[in-house]
Amino acid sequence: MVSVLHGLLREMNLLSAFLLSSFALGSFAVPPPRPKASQALFGLVGYAKTGQGSFGDTTGGQGGKVFDVTNDQELQHAIKDKSSQKKIIYIHGTVALSKRFNIPSHTSVIGTSTGGILTSNGINVKNVTNVIIQNLKISRILDNDGITIQNSTRVWIDHNEFESDCCTGGPDKYDGQIDVVRGTDFVTVSWNYFHDHWKSSLVGNKDSLRQVDDGHLRVTYHHNYWKNEATRGPAGRFGHQHIYNNLYEDFLYQAIHSRSDNQVLVEANVFRGKCAEALSTYGLVIPMDSPNTKPEGDDEIDGFANLGAENDFGSCKVNITKKGHFTSVPYQYSLTPLSEVEQAVRQGAGIGKLRI
Repeated sequence: MVSVLHGLLREMNLLSAFLLSSFALGSFAVPPPRPKASQALFGLVGYAKTGQGSFGDTTGGQGGKVFDVTNDQELQHAIKDKSSQKKIIYIHGTVALSKRFNIPSHTSVIGTSTGGILTSNGINVKNVTNVIIQNLKISRILDNDGITIQNSTRVWIDHNEFESDCCTGGPDKYDGQIDVVRGTDFVTVSWNYFHDHWKSSLVGNKDSLRQVDDGHLRVTYHHNYWKNEATRGPAGRFGHQHIYNNLYEDFLYQAIHSRSDNQVLVEANVFRGKCAEALSTYGLVIPMDSPNTKPEGDDEIDGFANLGAENDFGSCKVNITKKGHFTSVPYQYSLTPLSEVEQAVRQGAGIGKLRI
């Protein structure tokens, strides 16, 4: 009897040890809760996280009223609703916009799990603060930008897709995919898929507004995928842009252009396929980036560039006429190793990659 009891006790101890080790290894662990939209699997990094003064991170409409939108009328109602200072607007399916809509402060506009689609008109982020735009496809916006960010702070543009039909009709058929202008500050543009378009992203737009822009226009571009684009990946004037871990494939004319005293810090980017110029600080605005009214191009003063971690420029030319003082940023970030950038960006950029 004693030996039987000892045997039972030994088996119970073994079972207890197995269960404890299983829990320790996570075999029986309860799955973590599904993250909310504001808890994207790809976290916020860059100038939008730095914030402004005591305002802190960009959080959008986190904790605010939720709206589910399936058409233009519902979207306009959600935008105008005053019952909550914060709001999260979910876009379901395709919404054809009757006009451009202005996102208010403390708002997140997010496509549902497979991505919401906006057509006909784009988005204004104008005179506001604390805005997040995620998981949207913005397609073929004629004669205007997909997203215009103007005189605004703390803006995160993440995991979206922008496309048209490059490259017919010249530079003026469509405008920018994301333009950042008029004193805007603390912006992160991350994990977006830009493709088949002429002019992608301009930072700073008019000489007459230089006094407004100076000291602002701090933008982080990271882990974006540019494919079959012509110019402005991005083009910067008067500001500071940190450009790292992006993938450029068949960027036809000129990708990164720093001009008019602009400063860029360029790190661990990868260029593949057809390409003319990966990076230039020469002030000439090439004809392919100029209005149809200036087929010869346009002259501006040079910008500045600094190279941080090694880039893979492929077969592209690099024309750095001036090195600047912009060699570090006031936030923490981790670089994807150069050998892993291409795969990471192909797999991670664009819509349908977030758990919404």
